[in-house]
Amino acid sequence: VQLQASGGGLVQTGDSLRLSCVASRRIFSNNGMGWFRQAPGKEREFVSAMSWNGARTLYADSVKCRFTISRDNAKNTVYLQMNSLKPEDTAIYYCAAGRGAWGSSGTNEYAYWGQGTQVTVSS
Repeated sequence: VQLQASGGGLVQTGDSLRLSCVASRRIFSNNGMGWFRQAPGKEREFVSAMSWNGARTLYADSVKCRFTISRDNAKNTVYLQMNSLKPEDTAIYYCAAGRGAWGSSGTNEYAYWGQGTQVTVSS
């Protein structure tokens, strides 16, 4: 397994969760990392991305000011801190390793995908 996401769960509106994704060094080092999510009956959508060095971050408008992406290159791990969760955040969250260094919002810019972790926010 090259990407392993964890940290999902069932929470209430307004709660917080932190997702983690551990990657193999080969696909983590020097590559941008991203988080995507897919709700039932919907297409996979971009959530957030970070460049290989953490200098550049991207967020979907729907999560700006609530979610924060970060990475620990020594641990080959990318995180997604999710605050003020809403029921519409309910989805399976996937981490992905990019084909390049800078991170992107496009799914086709990512070569490797984790198995996903379920986040459910009750109202």
